[in-house]
Amino acid sequence: MIRKLVVLLQIGLVLAGLILGFGAWKLESALKQPLKLGQEQLLDVPAGSTPTSTFNRLEADGVLEDAFWLRLYWRFNLEGQPLHSGEYRMTPAMTAQGLIGVWQRGEVVQYGLTLVEGWNFRQVRSALAKHEKIEQTLSGMSDSEVMEKIGHPDVFPEGRFFPDTYRFVRGMTDVEFLKKAYNRLDDVLAQEWSKRAPDAPYTQPYQALIMASLVEKETGVPEERGQIAGVFVRRLKIGMMLQTDPTVIYGMGERYNGKLTRAHLKEATRYNTYMISGLPPTPIAMVGREAIHAALNPVPGSSLYFVARGDGSHVFSDNLDAHNAAVREYQLKRRADYRSSPAPAAKLPGEGAVPPVEPIEKPQDPVPPSPQ
Repeated sequence: MIRKLVVLLQIGLVLAGLILGFGAWKLESALKQPLKLGQEQLLDVPAGSTPTSTFNRLEADGVLEDAFWLRLYWRFNLEGQPLHSGEYRMTPAMTAQGLIGVWQRGEVVQYGLTLVEGWNFRQVRSALAKHEKIEQTLSGMSDSEVMEKIGHPDVFPEGRFFPDTYRFVRGMTDVEFLKKAYNRLDDVLAQEWSKRAPDAPYTQPYQALIMASLVEKETGVPEERGQIAGVFVRRLKIGMMLQTDPTVIYGMGERYNGKLTRAHLKEATRYNTYMISGLPPTPIAMVGREAIHAALNPVPGSSLYFVARGDGSHVFSDNLDAHNAAVREYQLKRRADYRSSPAPAAKLPGEGAVPPVEPIEKPQDPVPPSPQ
């Protein structure tokens, strides 16, 4: 009897060894099998997907075999490891084990969308709406409804989003994207506000944001931001009108067709700084950190005027006579290749270039006496 038990035990051990060996071989084969792909593909893993359901789907699609063994491997080796939602890149040279490694590391495919300095909110919404990897939830909503959706119902949207290149995975909603850009602007503005010049003429950060948008729209050469901010700040301090063309254009809205006339400068809008004193009521564009820094730290000096040379840079003048002379030289005798900025404006996806602002430089009103 004992001998029979020993024989049965030996047979059982042999069978167990064979089974374990077969299992190890099948598991190794399943892991090392190359994916059956003729070209690179993206695997979409929706939120809530499990490794089991994803393996089964890949087997049903003919991308891999032996899903049972792959599920077994995940259960015993990666229990508790989440499968992040998103898109994963699969290539013909990849094995099943390589794909599992990509899942482990959460290497989802990322996309980018760049918000450009100087864009208005209409352009931001257009770029968002045209990005096929962003889930659209705001279509047909008014700007105020959009702001309510992102949690800021009483905030005017212009200038409240930070221009940058944002990375995201497929399935991010337009609401989530705007929240990220809004919070980023708040963070940058707070950081720059804490480093503002002691004599910066603002009582709140929003005023600096408005000024930064004027600087952004008037600047063709980046290194001139501080000088342009200095002109505007000095005008504010002596009660002189800012008289900057981009505010006129913004106040015109969709009526602006690329040409600005003297009649437009006399139109009474809330934004026309030829007609109103001080800053306009809101920003007129998105601004980068550099423009915010310039608005809060204007370059000291005595200039009160500037005129575009035609290559993106400006001539700065201390008085009206010098300014008028610069106007005669650079504005009344414009070259055929004249431009107010040095490079073409950024393009929206699927659209032509945004028309550059071509300001009308004209003699300003006499400078009021400086305060004592």
